[in-house]
Amino acid sequence: MNITDLIQGAVASRTTRFAFELLPPLKGDGTRSVFGAIDPLMDFNPAYINVTFHREALKEDIRPDGSREWHIMRRRPGTVGISAAIRRKYDVEVVPHLICGGWSKYDIEDSLIDMDFLGLHNVLALRGDKRQNEPRFVPYAQGHAHAADLVRQIQAMNRGEFIDGEVEECHHSKFSVGVAGYPEKHFEAANAQSDLQYLKEKVDAGADYIVTQMFFDNSKYFDFVERCRKAGITVPIIPGIKPISTPKHLEILPRTFSVSLPEELVKAVRACGEDTQAAREVGIEWAIHQAKELKAAEVPIIHFYTMGRTDNIRKIARNVF
Repeated sequence: MNITDLIQGAVASRTTRFAFELLPPLKGDGTRSVFGAIDPLMDFNPAYINVTFHREALKEDIRPDGSREWHIMRRRPGTVGISAAIRRKYDVEVVPHLICGGWSKYDIEDSLIDMDFLGLHNVLALRGDKRQNEPRFVPYAQGHAHAADLVRQIQAMNRGEFIDGEVEECHHSKFSVGVAGYPEKHFEAANAQSDLQYLKEKVDAGADYIVTQMFFDNSKYFDFVERCRKAGITVPIIPGIKPISTPKHLEILPRTFSVSLPEELVKAVRACGEDTQAAREVGIEWAIHQAKELKAAEVPIIHFYTMGRTDNIRKIARNVF
């Protein structure tokens, strides 16, 4: 089932569904850690599970002669494979992420064909981050510079159109395409208005729904939805929530994701000192409050960012769903 169908079903029944995002295993790990993170959350009947995609990294090796050698490596490969394994084991819809960074449009086409063969008919289309040694995002050779271009390629495949036009009569894929939205704007955008224009371009290219970046003040989400509607963006907008889980998040999250933290939340976490468990409980309670308010507003799905640990997400879900 496509995510758009799940959203429409939730809207029609005036219910709020639960969804969450996971990282694929580190290279060399098996499926145990991923399944172990999913198992405690299946009691809440998730609408879908997202699986992130990670760019290649550069690794430095020292040769015997003392010179340095750099080579490309992937720390978390296997997004498509683990997505298929999750879908098969749990009979739940899975949304693998697909990014522009580090991939040519031909690599992307091959990956989409694999997804279609495996019964993965949902995808979150993202530009992705810059590579660690680059000052800004650089498109891969014969790749895409923007997520809107990736959305266009996916929708072209849905119409039976391949890159080189080499197939005339073919099977048509039926991908439902999600994209990212930023209630507090993408950090590279000049301003909120230009960021909204980029988002509208992704929707006009064929995106079926939007999942937001994390936010910690629900008013930012509601304002974002209102601004989107005024800009002519009519697709569903799914709110994304991440609970604070360590005092270090007070620095890491604003710096990494360009999000702001309400002063009330900051004070509560700082009052925990170095007590990580106490800070984790503060984050759980804050997220419960956010989710209850969003549920009262009848959003169709609430999307949770887990970063691989789900004990806190289970506590939130138990209090909300």
